[in-house]
Amino acid sequence: MRIIVHTGKGGVGKTSISAATALRCAEMGLKTIVISTDTAHSLGDSLDLEIGPEPQQLRDNLWAQEVDARYSMDKYWGAIQKYMIALFTQRGVKDIVAEEVTILPGFEEGAHLLWIDKYVRENFYDVLIVDAAPTAETLRLLSLPDVTRWWFEKLFNLTRGVGKFLRPLAKPLLRTELPDQDSLDKVDNLFKTLDSVRQLLTNPEMSSLRLVVNPEKMVIKETQRTYTYLNLYGYATDAVICNRILPDEVTDPYFAQWKDLQKQNIALINEAFGELPLLKAPMFNRDVNGMDTLRRLGDALYSSRNPAEVMFKGTTHQITPDQAGGYLLSVPLPFADKSDLDLYRSADELTLRVGPYRRNIVLPHALWDLEIGDAKFEQAALNIRFIAKAGAN
Repeated sequence: MRIIVHTGKGGVGKTSISAATALRCAEMGLKTIVISTDTAHSLGDSLDLEIGPEPQQLRDNLWAQEVDARYSMDKYWGAIQKYMIALFTQRGVKDIVAEEVTILPGFEEGAHLLWIDKYVRENFYDVLIVDAAPTAETLRLLSLPDVTRWWFEKLFNLTRGVGKFLRPLAKPLLRTELPDQDSLDKVDNLFKTLDSVRQLLTNPEMSSLRLVVNPEKMVIKETQRTYTYLNLYGYATDAVICNRILPDEVTDPYFAQWKDLQKQNIALINEAFGELPLLKAPMFNRDVNGMDTLRRLGDALYSSRNPAEVMFKGTTHQITPDQAGGYLLSVPLPFADKSDLDLYRSADELTLRVGPYRRNIVLPHALWDLEIGDAKFEQAALNIRFIAKAGAN
């Protein structure tokens, strides 16, 4: 099974790209499902069809679904949440507040992706297209904080171990029942499923992330940061999709400056994302919704190419922690001459010049307060070590 996740800043056209990609895959004979994990669903609008929280077949080889997060949350988290709500309510917290604070951080977003595990296990579809929430929040939050996991594991192990002794005392002391074994098992299952999804999404042979951008500098900068974090967390990105480019046939002088600016920003995309393939889609003269315009969008993006193929293997840069508490940034530069390399650094950006070409890398927050310890050209890659500043605690 092939998994393709489209992510990017809100409003760049991820939903239209996802729908067009799914339609193209289906028309190439691949059983394809496209699911929306964005809380503000617009997949049905893009397809110009009514879509519900369960998979719905639209035509030969094409299914669609707007995932209902509440269903997933109730299924995996409902029982333990009821226990915690009851406990908080007895402590004077209002019901509505208790319900909000007893949701795991990031779980409302991550719950959407639990369907991925289900579809991979069932192995009915050939391709799964995910229209993800804005930026990479869903994917970053999929890895629930280690402290949260540790806290729950310790709590539940304690509850399991002494539950049979404390359960009769819980109601008079805590004014609520302790969670039963079934509830604890469901939470275990939740963490295992989230781990499974993370493993699926970090398997480059099965899953690819594709970054959707518009040719606007602010959008590109945010997408750069997203791409760096995806590399940091091990998610494989195989393409950048630049959407809503003003076509050449637009010759009105009113758009001349805008077209020039778009050309500059497309050049910036090439600088920022290195060897990643860049797919381009024009701005259409009408809304992209319905099968006809989605087919036109698919033609513009892929021509005769199969969207389900892996478009890029490897990473254009990778950040890994080292044993000394610093980080190592490795940028593959095959065939480069180290005498022709220049390196510039601002607070949150790194610019590399190799001959006439430049690469601009937005650094994650963890590196902002670190300084460059050394930079070495080794094994066809530039390895840059970030260390704590002298005198820093």
